Amino acid sequence: MTLDIQNIRGEFPVLHQEVNGKPLIYLDNAATTQKPSAVLEALSAYYTQDNSNIHRGAHTLADRATRSYEKTRAMVREFLNAKEEEEIIFTKGTTEGINLVAATYGRKFLQEGDEIIISTLEHHSNIVPWQLLCEEKGAILRVIPINDQGELLMEEYDKMLSSKTKIVSVVHASNALGTINPVREIIEKAHKVGAKVLLDGAQSSAHLDIDVQALDCDFFVMSAHKLYGPTGLGILYGKREILEAMPPYQGGGEMIKEVTFEKTTFNDIPFKFEAGTPNIADVIAFQKALEFINAIGKPAIRAHEEELMAYAEEKLAQIKGFIPVGTADQKVSVISFLINGMHPFDIGMMLDANGIAVRTGHHCTQPLMGRFNIEGTVRASFSVYNTKEEVDRLCESISKIAKLKNK
Repeated sequence: MTLDIQNIRGEFPVLHQEVNGKPLIYLDNAATTQKPSAVLEALSAYYTQDNSNIHRGAHTLADRATRSYEKTRAMVREFLNAKEEEEIIFTKGTTEGINLVAATYGRKFLQEGDEIIISTLEHHSNIVPWQLLCEEKGAILRVIPINDQGELLMEEYDKMLSSKTKIVSVVHASNALGTINPVREIIEKAHKVGAKVLLDGAQSSAHLDIDVQALDCDFFVMSAHKLYGPTGLGILYGKREILEAMPPYQGGGEMIKEVTFEKTTFNDIPFKFEAGTPNIADVIAFQKALEFINAIGKPAIRAHEEELMAYAEEKLAQIKGFIPVGTADQKVSVISFLINGMHPFDIGMMLDANGIAVRTGHHCTQPLMGRFNIEGTVRASFSVYNTKEEVDRLCESISKIAKLKNK
Protein backbone atom coordinates (compact mmCIF):
# COMPACT_ATOMS: atom_id res chain seq x y z
CA MET A 1 0.00 0.00 0.00
CA THR A 2 1.39 3.38 -1.06
CA LEU A 3 0.56 6.06 1.47
CA ASP A 4 -0.28 9.64 0.52
CA ILE A 5 2.04 11.15 3.12
CA GLN A 6 1.30 14.75 2.15
CA ASN A 7 -2.40 14.12 2.64
CA ILE A 8 -1.68 12.49 6.01
CA ARG A 9 0.52 15.44 7.01
CA GLY A 10 -2.37 17.75 6.19
CA GLU A 11 -4.29 16.22 9.10
CA PHE A 12 -1.69 17.43 11.64
CA PRO A 13 -1.83 21.20 12.20
CA VAL A 14 1.26 21.35 14.43
CA LEU A 15 3.54 20.15 11.61
CA HIS A 16 2.91 23.25 9.50
CA GLN A 17 5.02 25.80 11.31
CA GLU A 18 8.54 27.13 11.44
CA VAL A 19 10.93 26.66 14.34
CA ASN A 20 13.93 28.99 14.49
CA GLY A 21 13.07 30.17 10.99
CA LYS A 22 13.13 26.66 9.52
CA PRO A 23 10.23 24.31 8.64
CA LEU A 24 9.60 22.04 11.61
CA ILE A 25 10.85 18.47 11.33
CA TYR A 26 9.33 16.56 14.21
CA LEU A 27 11.37 13.43 15.04
CA ASP A 28 10.48 13.01 18.72
CA ASN A 29 7.62 10.60 18.17
CA ALA A 30 8.82 8.07 20.75
CA ALA A 31 8.22 10.77 23.38
CA THR A 32 4.80 11.73 22.03
CA THR A 33 3.12 11.69 18.65
CA GLN A 34 1.34 14.70 17.20
CA LYS A 35 -2.47 14.77 17.06
CA PRO A 36 -4.64 14.85 13.93
CA SER A 37 -7.31 17.52 13.64
CA ALA A 38 -10.05 14.96 14.28
CA VAL A 39 -8.68 14.35 17.81
CA LEU A 40 -8.50 18.07 18.55
CA GLU A 41 -12.02 18.61 17.21
CA ALA A 42 -13.37 15.75 19.31
CA LEU A 43 -11.94 17.35 22.45
CA SER A 44 -13.64 20.62 21.63
CA ALA A 45 -16.91 18.92 20.69
CA TYR A 46 -17.17 17.17 24.03
CA TYR A 47 -16.72 20.37 25.99
CA THR A 48 -19.01 22.44 23.76
CA GLN A 49 -21.80 19.89 23.29
CA ASP A 50 -21.73 16.97 25.73
CA ASN A 51 -19.85 18.15 28.81
CA SER A 52 -21.27 16.07 31.65
CA ASN A 53 -20.16 13.50 34.17
CA ILE A 54 -20.67 9.92 33.07
CA HIS A 55 -22.40 6.80 34.38
CA ARG A 56 -24.29 8.74 37.07
CA GLY A 57 -26.74 11.05 35.34
CA ALA A 58 -30.16 10.43 33.83
CA HIS A 59 -30.18 13.51 31.59
CA THR A 60 -29.40 13.60 27.88
CA LEU A 61 -25.88 15.07 28.07
CA ALA A 62 -24.82 12.49 30.65
CA ASP A 63 -26.25 9.72 28.50
CA ARG A 64 -24.45 10.95 25.37
CA ALA A 65 -21.16 11.34 27.22
CA THR A 66 -21.46 7.90 28.80
CA ARG A 67 -22.21 6.20 25.50
CA SER A 68 -19.28 7.89 23.80
CA TYR A 69 -16.91 7.12 26.68
CA GLU A 70 -17.83 3.43 26.67
CA LYS A 71 -17.57 3.31 22.88
CA THR A 72 -13.85 4.03 23.32
CA ARG A 73 -13.54 1.06 25.67
CA ALA A 74 -15.08 -1.14 22.99
CA MET A 75 -12.68 0.21 20.38
CA VAL A 76 -9.66 -0.39 22.63
CA ARG A 77 -10.84 -3.96 23.26
CA GLU A 78 -10.85 -4.49 19.49
CA PHE A 79 -7.51 -2.70 19.05
CA LEU A 80 -5.85 -5.09 21.52
CA ASN A 81 -8.07 -8.09 20.71
CA ALA A 82 -8.98 -8.49 24.37
CA LYS A 83 -11.66 -11.04 25.10
CA GLU A 84 -14.09 -8.56 26.66
CA GLU A 85 -14.52 -4.86 27.33
CA GLU A 86 -14.42 -5.37 31.09
CA GLU A 87 -10.73 -6.26 30.76
CA ILE A 88 -9.95 -2.70 29.60
CA ILE A 89 -9.19 -0.19 32.37
CA PHE A 90 -8.60 3.50 31.74
CA THR A 91 -5.61 5.01 33.56
CA LYS A 92 -3.68 8.24 33.18
CA GLY A 93 -0.83 6.52 31.34
CA THR A 94 1.48 3.54 31.04
CA THR A 95 3.20 4.55 34.27
CA GLU A 96 -0.02 4.44 36.28
CA GLY A 97 -0.94 1.09 34.75
CA ILE A 98 2.31 -0.47 35.95
CA ASN A 99 1.96 1.13 39.37
CA LEU A 100 -1.59 -0.16 39.63
CA VAL A 101 -0.50 -3.75 39.01
CA ALA A 102 2.46 -3.48 41.39
CA ALA A 103 0.35 -1.92 44.15
CA THR A 104 -2.61 -4.31 43.85
CA TYR A 105 -1.57 -7.65 42.41
CA GLY A 106 1.95 -7.32 43.80
CA ARG A 107 0.92 -6.35 47.33
CA LYS A 108 -1.67 -9.10 47.55
CA PHE A 109 0.18 -12.02 46.03
CA LEU A 110 3.92 -11.51 46.62
CA GLN A 111 5.73 -12.72 49.72
CA GLU A 112 9.21 -12.33 51.14
CA GLY A 113 11.77 -14.07 48.96
CA ASP A 114 9.61 -14.04 45.83
CA GLU A 115 11.27 -12.76 42.66
CA ILE A 116 10.34 -10.21 40.01
CA ILE A 117 12.16 -10.21 36.67
CA ILE A 118 12.60 -7.10 34.52
CA SER A 119 15.21 -6.28 31.86
CA THR A 120 18.09 -3.88 31.33
CA LEU A 121 16.02 -2.15 28.64
CA GLU A 122 13.31 -0.90 30.99
CA HIS A 123 12.00 2.64 31.31
CA HIS A 124 12.13 3.94 34.88
CA SER A 125 8.37 3.44 35.13
CA ASN A 126 8.94 -0.31 34.79
CA ILE A 127 11.75 -0.32 37.36
CA VAL A 128 10.78 1.95 40.25
CA PRO A 129 7.31 0.49 41.04
CA TRP A 130 8.87 -2.97 41.36
CA GLN A 131 11.70 -1.65 43.51
CA LEU A 132 9.14 -0.09 45.86
CA LEU A 133 7.22 -3.37 45.98
CA CYS A 134 10.39 -5.36 46.68
CA GLU A 135 11.32 -3.02 49.53
CA GLU A 136 7.87 -3.38 51.05
CA LYS A 137 7.48 -7.14 50.63
CA GLY A 138 11.08 -8.34 50.91
CA ALA A 139 10.96 -9.60 47.33
CA ILE A 140 13.97 -9.73 45.00
CA LEU A 141 14.33 -7.83 41.72
CA ARG A 142 16.29 -9.60 38.99
CA VAL A 143 17.40 -8.04 35.70
CA ILE A 144 17.86 -9.73 32.31
CA PRO A 145 21.17 -8.51 30.78
CA ILE A 146 21.63 -7.46 27.16
CA ASN A 147 24.34 -7.78 24.52
CA ASP A 148 26.17 -4.90 22.82
CA GLN A 149 23.46 -4.68 20.16
CA GLY A 150 20.82 -4.03 22.81
CA GLU A 151 19.18 -7.46 22.66
CA LEU A 152 18.16 -9.56 25.66
CA LEU A 153 20.39 -12.47 26.59
CA MET A 154 17.63 -15.04 26.66
CA GLU A 155 19.87 -17.80 27.99
CA GLU A 156 20.35 -15.65 31.12
CA TYR A 157 16.60 -15.19 31.39
CA ASP A 158 16.19 -18.96 31.28
CA LYS A 159 18.58 -19.32 34.22
CA MET A 160 16.64 -16.78 36.30
CA LEU A 161 13.27 -18.48 36.02
CA SER A 162 12.24 -20.65 38.95
CA SER A 163 9.32 -21.38 41.23
CA LYS A 164 10.26 -18.17 43.06
CA THR A 165 9.48 -16.09 39.97
CA LYS A 166 6.08 -14.45 40.48
CA ILE A 167 6.11 -11.52 38.03
CA VAL A 168 7.94 -10.89 34.77
CA SER A 169 7.54 -7.29 33.60
CA VAL A 170 9.31 -6.35 30.38
CA VAL A 171 9.13 -3.71 27.71
CA HIS A 172 7.73 -4.91 24.38
CA ALA A 173 9.82 -2.40 22.40
CA SER A 174 12.54 -0.21 23.91
CA ASN A 175 11.88 3.51 23.93
CA ALA A 176 15.61 4.28 24.04
CA LEU A 177 16.97 1.83 21.45
CA GLY A 178 13.93 0.56 19.54
CA THR A 179 14.73 -3.11 20.31
CA ILE A 180 11.71 -5.40 19.91
CA ASN A 181 11.87 -8.09 22.56
CA PRO A 182 10.89 -11.76 21.95
CA VAL A 183 7.83 -11.40 24.15
CA ARG A 184 6.02 -14.55 23.07
CA GLU A 185 8.97 -16.63 24.22
CA ILE A 186 9.30 -14.60 27.42
CA ILE A 187 5.62 -15.10 28.26
CA GLU A 188 5.56 -18.80 27.46
CA LYS A 189 8.60 -19.52 29.62
CA ALA A 190 7.31 -17.39 32.50
CA HIS A 191 3.97 -19.18 32.51
CA LYS A 192 5.72 -22.54 32.75
CA VAL A 193 6.98 -21.56 36.21
CA GLY A 194 3.64 -20.02 37.22
CA ALA A 195 4.63 -16.35 36.87
CA LYS A 196 2.38 -13.56 35.61
CA VAL A 197 3.63 -11.35 32.78
CA LEU A 198 3.16 -7.62 32.22
CA LEU A 199 4.13 -6.09 28.88
CA ASP A 200 5.00 -2.41 28.67
CA GLY A 201 3.50 -1.55 25.29
CA ALA A 202 4.06 2.21 25.37
CA GLN A 203 6.26 2.02 22.25
CA SER A 204 5.09 -1.18 20.59
CA SER A 205 1.41 -0.23 20.46
CA ALA A 206 2.06 2.48 17.88
CA HIS A 207 4.06 0.27 15.53
CA LEU A 208 3.20 -3.41 16.00
CA ASP A 209 -0.04 -5.34 15.79
CA ILE A 210 -1.06 -6.22 19.33
CA ASP A 211 -3.13 -9.31 20.11
CA VAL A 212 -3.19 -9.87 23.85
CA GLN A 213 -5.00 -13.18 23.51
CA ALA A 214 -2.42 -14.56 21.08
CA LEU A 215 0.43 -13.20 23.21
CA ASP A 216 -1.27 -14.64 26.31
CA CYS A 217 0.15 -11.81 28.45
CA ASP A 218 -1.54 -11.30 31.80
CA PHE A 219 -1.28 -7.50 31.64
CA PHE A 220 -0.59 -5.02 28.84
CA VAL A 221 -0.15 -1.28 29.34
CA MET A 222 0.02 1.61 26.87
CA SER A 223 -0.47 5.38 26.55
CA ALA A 224 -2.83 7.21 24.20
CA HIS A 225 -0.42 10.08 23.54
CA LYS A 226 2.00 7.74 21.76
CA LEU A 227 -0.88 6.68 19.48
CA TYR A 228 -1.84 10.12 18.10
CA GLY A 229 -4.21 10.57 21.04
CA PRO A 230 -4.32 12.96 24.00
CA THR A 231 -1.95 13.02 26.95
CA GLY A 232 -3.11 11.97 30.39
CA LEU A 233 -4.78 8.76 29.21
CA GLY A 234 -3.52 5.20 29.41
CA ILE A 235 -4.86 1.69 29.04
CA LEU A 236 -4.38 -1.29 31.30
CA TYR A 237 -5.48 -4.64 29.93
CA GLY A 238 -5.69 -7.51 32.35
CA LYS A 239 -7.17 -10.98 32.20
CA ARG A 240 -10.57 -11.01 33.88
CA GLU A 241 -9.82 -13.65 36.48
CA ILE A 242 -6.69 -11.82 37.59
CA LEU A 243 -8.34 -8.39 37.74
CA GLU A 244 -11.20 -9.80 39.77
CA ALA A 245 -8.74 -11.24 42.29
CA MET A 246 -6.93 -7.91 42.73
CA PRO A 247 -7.95 -5.36 45.39
CA PRO A 248 -8.89 -1.79 44.35
CA TYR A 249 -6.14 0.70 43.61
CA GLN A 250 -7.87 3.85 44.86
CA GLY A 251 -11.02 4.50 46.85
CA GLY A 252 -13.78 6.92 45.90
CA GLY A 253 -16.80 7.31 43.70
CA GLU A 254 -17.54 4.94 40.82
CA MET A 255 -15.46 2.06 42.20
CA ILE A 256 -18.06 1.13 44.82
CA LYS A 257 -21.32 -0.78 44.95
CA GLU A 258 -22.39 0.29 48.42
CA VAL A 259 -20.79 2.38 51.14
CA THR A 260 -21.65 2.47 54.81
CA PHE A 261 -19.52 3.69 57.69
CA GLU A 262 -19.09 0.07 58.70
CA LYS A 263 -18.24 -1.52 55.32
CA THR A 264 -17.81 -0.87 51.62
CA THR A 265 -18.47 -3.32 48.79
CA PHE A 266 -16.63 -2.73 45.54
CA ASN A 267 -17.87 -2.41 41.98
CA ASP A 268 -17.28 -4.95 39.22
CA ILE A 269 -14.36 -4.60 36.80
CA PRO A 270 -13.39 -2.36 35.13
CA PHE A 271 -15.04 0.23 37.39
CA LYS A 272 -13.38 -1.20 40.50
CA PHE A 273 -10.14 0.37 39.23
CA GLU A 274 -11.59 3.66 37.94
CA ALA A 275 -12.21 5.73 41.05
CA GLY A 276 -13.50 9.29 40.71
CA THR A 277 -14.43 11.41 37.74
CA PRO A 278 -12.38 10.04 34.83
CA ASN A 279 -10.57 11.80 32.01
CA ILE A 280 -13.77 11.88 29.95
CA ALA A 281 -12.82 14.26 27.14
CA ASP A 282 -9.51 12.56 26.37
CA VAL A 283 -11.05 9.08 26.45
CA ILE A 284 -13.69 10.18 23.94
CA ALA A 285 -11.16 11.96 21.71
CA PHE A 286 -8.99 8.84 21.66
CA GLN A 287 -11.61 7.24 19.41
CA LYS A 288 -10.48 9.53 16.60
CA ALA A 289 -6.85 8.51 17.07
CA LEU A 290 -7.80 4.84 16.84
CA GLU A 291 -9.91 5.56 13.76
CA PHE A 292 -6.92 7.32 12.18
CA ILE A 293 -4.68 4.29 12.81
CA ASN A 294 -7.31 1.82 11.62
CA ALA A 295 -7.97 3.79 8.42
CA ILE A 296 -4.31 3.57 7.38
CA GLY A 297 -3.61 0.17 8.94
CA LYS A 298 -0.76 -0.83 11.24
CA PRO A 299 1.08 -2.82 8.50
CA ALA A 300 1.19 0.22 6.21
CA ILE A 301 2.28 2.50 9.04
CA ARG A 302 5.05 0.15 10.09
CA ALA A 303 6.24 -0.39 6.51
CA HIS A 304 6.56 3.36 5.99
CA GLU A 305 8.38 3.87 9.28
CA GLU A 306 10.77 0.99 8.63
CA GLU A 307 11.54 2.39 5.18
CA LEU A 308 12.41 5.74 6.72
CA MET A 309 14.55 4.10 9.41
CA ALA A 310 16.50 1.99 6.90
CA TYR A 311 17.00 5.01 4.65
CA ALA A 312 18.26 7.09 7.60
CA GLU A 313 20.55 4.35 8.94
CA GLU A 314 22.21 3.93 5.54
CA LYS A 315 22.89 7.65 5.17
CA LEU A 316 23.96 8.21 8.77
CA ALA A 317 26.43 5.31 8.64
CA GLN A 318 28.42 7.29 6.06
CA ILE A 319 28.99 10.22 8.43
CA LYS A 320 32.42 10.28 10.08
CA GLY A 321 32.05 10.23 13.86
CA PHE A 322 28.47 8.90 13.86
CA ILE A 323 28.03 6.20 16.52
CA PRO A 324 24.79 4.20 16.60
CA VAL A 325 23.65 2.95 20.01
CA GLY A 326 21.37 -0.08 19.80
CA THR A 327 21.61 -2.12 16.62
CA ALA A 328 19.22 -4.99 17.28
CA ASP A 329 18.00 -7.02 14.32
CA GLN A 330 14.38 -6.34 15.30
CA LYS A 331 13.56 -2.70 15.99
CA VAL A 332 10.76 -0.17 15.88
CA SER A 333 11.53 3.13 14.14
CA VAL A 334 14.03 4.59 16.61
CA ILE A 335 17.63 5.60 15.91
CA SER A 336 19.68 6.32 19.01
CA PHE A 337 23.16 7.73 18.42
CA LEU A 338 26.13 9.80 19.46
CA ILE A 339 28.65 11.90 17.56
CA ASN A 340 32.18 11.19 18.63
CA GLY A 341 33.40 13.74 21.15
CA MET A 342 30.12 15.66 21.45
CA HIS A 343 27.54 15.82 24.24
CA PRO A 344 24.03 14.69 23.20
CA PHE A 345 22.47 17.91 24.53
CA ASP A 346 24.71 20.05 22.33
CA ILE A 347 23.77 17.97 19.29
CA GLY A 348 20.09 18.35 20.13
CA MET A 349 20.39 22.12 20.48
CA MET A 350 22.16 22.43 17.14
CA LEU A 351 19.52 20.29 15.45
CA ASP A 352 16.79 22.40 17.04
CA ALA A 353 18.45 25.50 15.57
CA ASN A 354 17.71 23.88 12.20
CA GLY A 355 14.08 23.23 13.12
CA ILE A 356 14.66 19.52 13.83
CA ALA A 357 13.08 18.16 17.02
CA VAL A 358 14.81 15.13 18.53
CA ARG A 359 15.16 13.83 22.08
CA THR A 360 18.41 13.94 24.02
CA GLY A 361 19.41 12.48 27.37
CA HIS A 362 18.96 9.15 29.10
CA HIS A 363 15.32 8.72 27.96
CA CYS A 364 14.29 7.63 31.46
CA THR A 365 16.55 4.59 31.05
CA GLN A 366 19.56 5.47 33.20
CA PRO A 367 20.50 1.83 33.98
CA LEU A 368 20.47 1.09 30.24
CA MET A 369 22.74 4.06 29.52
CA GLY A 370 25.00 2.79 32.32
CA ARG A 371 25.24 -0.56 30.51
CA PHE A 372 26.81 1.29 27.56
CA ASN A 373 28.91 3.55 29.83
CA ILE A 374 27.34 6.71 28.43
CA GLU A 375 25.30 9.58 29.89
CA GLY A 376 22.70 9.47 27.17
CA THR A 377 22.07 9.57 23.43
CA VAL A 378 20.37 11.58 20.73
CA ARG A 379 17.19 9.84 19.63
CA ALA A 380 15.41 10.35 16.33
CA SER A 381 12.09 8.52 16.13
CA PHE A 382 9.84 8.32 13.10
CA SER A 383 6.10 8.30 12.56
CA VAL A 384 3.71 7.89 9.66
CA TYR A 385 3.79 11.62 8.82
CA ASN A 386 7.56 11.83 8.43
CA THR A 387 9.18 11.91 4.97
CA LYS A 388 12.46 11.01 3.25
CA GLU A 389 12.99 14.71 2.63
CA GLU A 390 12.96 15.23 6.39
CA VAL A 391 15.44 12.39 6.81
CA ASP A 392 17.68 14.08 4.23
CA ARG A 393 17.63 17.30 6.25
CA LEU A 394 18.37 15.39 9.44
CA CYS A 395 21.35 13.66 7.87
CA GLU A 396 22.66 16.87 6.30
CA SER A 397 22.46 18.63 9.65
CA ILE A 398 24.18 15.79 11.53
CA SER A 399 26.91 15.69 8.88
CA LYS A 400 27.58 19.42 9.35
CA ILE A 401 27.60 19.06 13.14
CA ALA A 402 30.04 16.15 12.96
CA LYS A 403 32.36 18.13 10.66
CA LEU A 404 32.42 20.99 13.18
CA LYS A 405 33.79 18.60 15.78
CA ASN A 406 36.29 17.02 13.44
CA LYS A 407 37.81 20.28 12.23
